Amino acid sequence: MAWLSKLNPTPSFPPYTGPYDVGSVDVEIPATQITSPSLTPENAPATVAFRIFYPCRKPTSPTRPVRWIPNPQRGFVSAFARFLGANSLFANAISHFPQLIYHVTIPVHRNADILPAPNSSKRWPMMVFSHGLAGSRNTYSHICGSVASHGVVVVAVDHRDGSAPVSYIRATENTKATTVEYIQMEHNDTPEVFSCRNKQLKIRLWELGLAHEALLKIDQGSEGIHNLDSNSFHHRKHDSNDVLSRFENQLDVHRPGAICWAGHSFGGSTTVQFVKSTFWRPSEKAEGYEPLFEPDPDSALVKQITLSSPVVLLDVWCLPLMSPSTKWLFDKPLPCYAPSGPGGTNLLCILSDAFFKWRAHLEKVKHLLSEDPSVDSPKQTKPGPHFFYPSHSAHLSQSDFGILFPWITKKALKAEEPERVLRLNTRAICQILRNTGLEVADTSEIDREEQEVEKTMSKDERGQDWKILAKDGGVRGWITLDTRLDLEDEGKDGKLTKEISKDPADIVGEGEAIGDVRA
Repeated sequence: MAWLSKLNPTPSFPPYTGPYDVGSVDVEIPATQITSPSLTPENAPATVAFRIFYPCRKPTSPTRPVRWIPNPQRGFVSAFARFLGANSLFANAISHFPQLIYHVTIPVHRNADILPAPNSSKRWPMMVFSHGLAGSRNTYSHICGSVASHGVVVVAVDHRDGSAPVSYIRATENTKATTVEYIQMEHNDTPEVFSCRNKQLKIRLWELGLAHEALLKIDQGSEGIHNLDSNSFHHRKHDSNDVLSRFENQLDVHRPGAICWAGHSFGGSTTVQFVKSTFWRPSEKAEGYEPLFEPDPDSALVKQITLSSPVVLLDVWCLPLMSPSTKWLFDKPLPCYAPSGPGGTNLLCILSDAFFKWRAHLEKVKHLLSEDPSVDSPKQTKPGPHFFYPSHSAHLSQSDFGILFPWITKKALKAEEPERVLRLNTRAICQILRNTGLEVADTSEIDREEQEVEKTMSKDERGQDWKILAKDGGVRGWITLDTRLDLEDEGKDGKLTKEISKDPADIVGEGEAIGDVRA
């Protein structure tokens, strides 16, 4: 009766392609129960929240589904519609089937037992993911779950800085429950915008620091922390920490440089600011520099972020990094380019077709990924980053929106093959982790579509998805980019695209949630 599933109008996710089943646990911990590596910023939330995607044992009995739109569902849908605007094509489409949206589920097993790591360290590799505007810990569930299905524990942080359509913060022993609404602002480089984005970044960076500290405590046994999220209760009679206790001694979070830091759009710029703020700490106050995040030099976080830390940037949005008050930090390279660093071998940046065509912004991205962002024409003496974009992709192609609503994104943004685009992203992320020495499961032959005929490869060679990071164009529609600014024939089919006339506000509006695409 497979044909009946095609008649089901409810949007759904395809299965993950890695060899492992994926479990999911929701976490919300009072900030007072975690030692923050930095000072608490103004208007910071009382808790830190994230979802953990992890390789799991397949439950022997059905578990309660994990809804893509969490409770209170009506509140989240209403806030998202407000964010999009009454005339938005996407908002109008959603308004016609809200009940169907409520039933979308993430293909994970709620609170399942974590699978023992089969690698030599007996601990799972880790990735921490930061979402973009209009995002949450749920809206990148497919790429996070896909990476987890290949043997990585992925922590998707919920940022409560006013960048999500709405955020609900649970009450603690000392604070009341609160709601954080979306903060509407322009996408232009004005002092007012920079000031607002800096305030958001301060909260985002602090939340990432808290999430790291929480993971350390969870791996050490979760003693002294209380998970407020009722979705994580294993049984009603059991305390929520019963679920967190299964992660004890399972996470590779203590070894310096072991954690991969990743993000999309505003989450990409958050990731950049986070790793650079932690790595580059001026011994004296740099002229004009106003740091947004100052971790304690003796903190575990400072020991964690090293020259070899893997960094993954998906359609990184540079505007939040261009504030004059943080120029000193922007002019510093990513840690991999420090004097004794390996170069861009552990740095992956994947743009969308839309962001590649935004040429003024592409120049900023190239500076960001270069050895010396401070100079007008950065040179590359060390290995450059792994830098690509999939053709016919939009900014939303790296989030769940493209895969859940392909007919809308195709009409509005000309995006194609949403499932394949996410598979390409997943392949590249997994291979970057392999290149840095992390033990990640093999890419399936189905995903390595261009290598199916290579039957002469050894078993070890088949596990290495080397073509996805190759610069020879061996993967269909997977375009290699370079950090040099003097390239005249870069991009699709070897020709520089001329589609560069859009206003930045339009591009970011389209990219974040199709907010400027009118019906």
